[in-house]
Amino acid sequence: MMNDTQGKERYLSAFKSYQGNGAAGGPAWLRELRESAIASFGELGFPTTRDEDWKYTNVDPIVSTTFEWAGRIAKNHSAVGADEIFALSFTDPTSNRLVFINGAYSPELSSLRGLPRGARVESLADSLRADDTILHGHLSRYVRYREHSFAALNTAFVEDGALVVVPKGEVIEQPIHLVFVSLGEDRPMVSHPRNLIVVGEGSQARIVESHIGTGRIAYFANAVTELIGGEGAVIEHYLLQREADAGFHIGTLEAQLGRQCTLVAHCITLGGSLVRNNVHLVLNGEGAECNLNGLYLLDGTQHVDNHTEIEHCMPRAKSLELYKGILSGRARGVFDGKILVHKDAQKSDARQTNKNLLLSEDAVINTKPQLEIYADDVKCSHGSTVGQLDRDALFYLRSRGVDFEAAQSLLSYAFANDVISGIKIASLRDHLNDYLLTQFRSHLYASHP
Repeated sequence: MMNDTQGKERYLSAFKSYQGNGAAGGPAWLRELRESAIASFGELGFPTTRDEDWKYTNVDPIVSTTFEWAGRIAKNHSAVGADEIFALSFTDPTSNRLVFINGAYSPELSSLRGLPRGARVESLADSLRADDTILHGHLSRYVRYREHSFAALNTAFVEDGALVVVPKGEVIEQPIHLVFVSLGEDRPMVSHPRNLIVVGEGSQARIVESHIGTGRIAYFANAVTELIGGEGAVIEHYLLQREADAGFHIGTLEAQLGRQCTLVAHCITLGGSLVRNNVHLVLNGEGAECNLNGLYLLDGTQHVDNHTEIEHCMPRAKSLELYKGILSGRARGVFDGKILVHKDAQKSDARQTNKNLLLSEDAVINTKPQLEIYADDVKCSHGSTVGQLDRDALFYLRSRGVDFEAAQSLLSYAFANDVISGIKIASLRDHLNDYLLTQFRSHLYASHP
């Protein structure tokens, strides 16, 4: 394992250079935030497998690679075409979207129209330059960068990403797509996309956040999204990760939900060499609800770690969590989910389930569902399963003339469908259905008789 000090010093040195190249010219509060974040990173260093939360995930491949900060490199948005972006991210060409290449906003690939009066969907960099009051009031108020080193790094290098603001009482009918493209072209690069989503009281919005990659060179996408839901807001958030085979991705979703706010969140992981999804949802108002769904489809030597935490802070909050994994080849998966019910969160209803399907003898899953309850009037449950395809179901299908590969495809698709069927955006659901069926019919079963 690489010396953690060497890796840490590389990023501390990069930050000093970043300060000298314009970072010191932003608003005073932003400079202070960046300096606070890099100080936290300096104290924390990179996590190791000695840390309980990272017990099964070794980030040495990230630490030992020398990445260039993508913000220093001339932006070459012509290196990837719109059609390729739409295909990889399952984005319709007619959609409202912001597209970012290596962390930088690409106006020529973006398109916005038909937004309600007062709604804002724009580049975070533009808002930072304008010293926006919403950013000053919300940015980094929720993400725990003093406790988590990758979130601290993102905050120290915060520069661009998406700002989405939905005013009180407004409904945005069409989904808003935030597409982040990493180009693994000629050298290892790192980007730190940062998103702030604020949905006002009684408002409704659907956000699709996609992280995709191309090329064969290693890259590192270190992303953070802060989502704030006002009283009575209804929010759908879809996180799609389809990184390239050589891509590293560390993603953090930090959500704060007010009274009677409802969030439906999906996390779909389809690619990447090493992926870590940190999801932290705080039900901070009475009657707040969240429905958290995850699907990870792994093959080859992929490693995907889903680390979720749902906090019930106020009475009558409700959470429902379902994560499913399908692993083949020598893939490694991790699910570490915690539900924390605080003392004042009486009459909470929390249910957590993790189910995993192993399609090869060499695939491995480590699963750890947890409940931590400090209230005495609650309904809570959690559980996990790990298994293979049902032999009786396989036998039944084959006895009806279905060949072995097709039978596995059908049963695997049925296993994943619990998550996919919950996606309410029809075009996204259809694209995912087509993708899964294609995958199940092809290389996932090439090794089976």
